[in-house]
Amino acid sequence: LKEFAGIAAGASAPESLATLAFLYMCLAISAKYGDVPSVDILVWSKLPTGAGLGSSAAYAVCLAAALLTACGAISCPLKEGESTARWTEEELTLINSWAFQGERVIHGNPSGVDNAVGTWGGALRYQSGKITPLKRVPTLRILLTNTKVPRSTKVLVAGVKEKILKFPAIMNPVLDSIDAISQECQSVLEAMPANPSPEYYPVLEELFDINQHHLNVIGVGHPSLDRLCRVTASHGLHSKLTGAGGGGCGITLLRPDTSPLAVEAAKRDLCACGFECWETNIGAPGVTLHSSSSLNAEVLHALSES
Repeated sequence: LKEFAGIAAGASAPESLATLAFLYMCLAISAKYGDVPSVDILVWSKLPTGAGLGSSAAYAVCLAAALLTACGAISCPLKEGESTARWTEEELTLINSWAFQGERVIHGNPSGVDNAVGTWGGALRYQSGKITPLKRVPTLRILLTNTKVPRSTKVLVAGVKEKILKFPAIMNPVLDSIDAISQECQSVLEAMPANPSPEYYPVLEELFDINQHHLNVIGVGHPSLDRLCRVTASHGLHSKLTGAGGGGCGITLLRPDTSPLAVEAAKRDLCACGFECWETNIGAPGVTLHSSSSLNAEVLHALSES
């Protein structure tokens, strides 16, 4: 496939890996379920690549859903008059399995977490290789900040492993504490929908702070992330890294009553550091089929230009 697409051996550019994943998935899905009909496929994304935001998984999930629908392996769930629709649980499982194959082409040995989140949406628990969707979690407002500092997940993971081997008596309790933070966070998130009390937010903010300190201890922090945390703290907000660390992105929790002025001031100061910042949500739905009438003007323009 690399030779066919004119991709050099060992090429790691996102465009090359994306092309390779598409070719593999298209041919493999055609071989198993019948030929994918002749189609034009236009792909664009607002997610920066290589920033730890799962852009490759979002791509693989959308591609798997489109190809499986096009060849009839899964149904077209959109009924007349509907603007959006989602597939059945069984069909989502199939989409996820093929998206994981696309992720393997891109990353080699992915955990499967990113494509699972992209497929089902919401929030998931990942422990010892097992992925469990969390039921009834709230949608949380966040600031998502890209420090634009490139990093290698493989290098960071290797560094953590080296520290664990060198200082097991120190590092293993830190990892146990990170696990306990995750479990406490899960408990809070699952309690919030039934009792949407503002008292939960200070708990989540404290867990953010403790987790960020622990991540620095295990060696996946970065001065840019420390600066991000200081800037948001000056506005009364709490942040932590997301993804592999070592640069990349951080998330800042926004309470429901956080004033728009405080959010705008924080965004302004973060951008002044050379960072890129968006206000968004955690806990949105997963892969969805949209009718053309539901697409916004920007998307329709991109389609018309293709």
